[in-house]
Amino acid sequence: MIERTITSTIRAISRLSPVILLTGMRQVGKSTVLDMLKTQTRAYVSLDNLAYRTLAKNNPELFLQRFAPPIIIDEVQYAPELLTYIKIIVDNNPRNGQFWLTGSQKFNLMEGIQESLAGRVAVLDLLGFSYSEKNKLAKSVKPFLPSMKAKKISNKLTLMDLYKNIFIGSFPKLVVNKGRGRDIFFKSYLLTYIQRDVKDYHGITDDLKFYNFVRAVAVRTGNLLNFNNLSRDVNIDVRTARQWLNILERSGVVKLLYPYSNNVTKRIIKTPKVYFMDTGLCTYLAGIDTHKALEASYLSGSILETYVFAEIMKSYWHNGQEPLIYFYRDTDQKEVDFLIEKNGELYPIEVKKTATPSLADACNFKVLSKLNLPVAAGVVLCLTANQIPLTESISAVPVWDIG
Repeated sequence: MIERTITSTIRAISRLSPVILLTGMRQVGKSTVLDMLKTQTRAYVSLDNLAYRTLAKNNPELFLQRFAPPIIIDEVQYAPELLTYIKIIVDNNPRNGQFWLTGSQKFNLMEGIQESLAGRVAVLDLLGFSYSEKNKLAKSVKPFLPSMKAKKISNKLTLMDLYKNIFIGSFPKLVVNKGRGRDIFFKSYLLTYIQRDVKDYHGITDDLKFYNFVRAVAVRTGNLLNFNNLSRDVNIDVRTARQWLNILERSGVVKLLYPYSNNVTKRIIKTPKVYFMDTGLCTYLAGIDTHKALEASYLSGSILETYVFAEIMKSYWHNGQEPLIYFYRDTDQKEVDFLIEKNGELYPIEVKKTATPSLADACNFKVLSKLNLPVAAGVVLCLTANQIPLTESISAVPVWDIG
């Protein structure tokens, strides 16, 4: 078993909250993580089992008598009826750590959580393996923040090693098997996802068109969303494209990143970027079949940016934190890949596919001076072998040292 950063987070929060909800895409290891943590006194039941699901939906009180806490309930989104009865149990006996729940539909679950378990549940997000976890450095992962303090370099990567990591992705099964069976895994994964999560749960009837939509989103990873172009490419209307993208975001397949603005309200109405949360799945959908082809492809730069974004999110989510992260783009087309807001300061991040970074790679950082918050240390994440200073406040850092 490869240790996960989130395990220590779960242990700590379980001592503070009666209910934990662990969310994330299918196959990212939610059940495995909780199974590694459970004791002999904690039962496990999966609502993928139709008999258990039927009982949970039709007679939730009896279900919770049969499967009494402490308990792990896997894929709880299939029986939201349980949430009200879980509330009754924890209100009558407010003991921490009673229920560990997992679900692949975070946003749908949150509707029931807010109604039934508000103030009683801690919600954690799990993604696939981070690079640090793959290299058995799970305990050392901290939420990423640019710093001028040099870090101890973890396992260094060549250009092709990096793109092989990106190509395989972060799903535990593929990581453990070093990418063997990648195409079969993703083919089966998408079939299950579309048939069980999309078609059954969301009522999508045209599964082929939805699959083509997901592929169209994949080749746009790391780019601004243009719903008109997206809908035209898949031959659907804009309203449907927005609904389907919402499904992808609700199930954790993609995440939208919004631009930074001095006006907080404007941040949520401007055009966002879209990022796949697993680069292996993204490249599979894009039809790229080797890591060498990926490195030489039109996706090379945007997939590297996607990889960095996912690694940053893992460093926060697996530590139980939610980053204030944005991108910057102004009317003069000046862009900064990422901005992290922390303690009243902005930390700029640029991603470059280069092993010889220079100050020119961070030239757009200077436009940030017109924003309402002071600009702190910035980084150029690239393929440099070691962290090197570019100025007193900007350094170049290897992409594999995000965690």
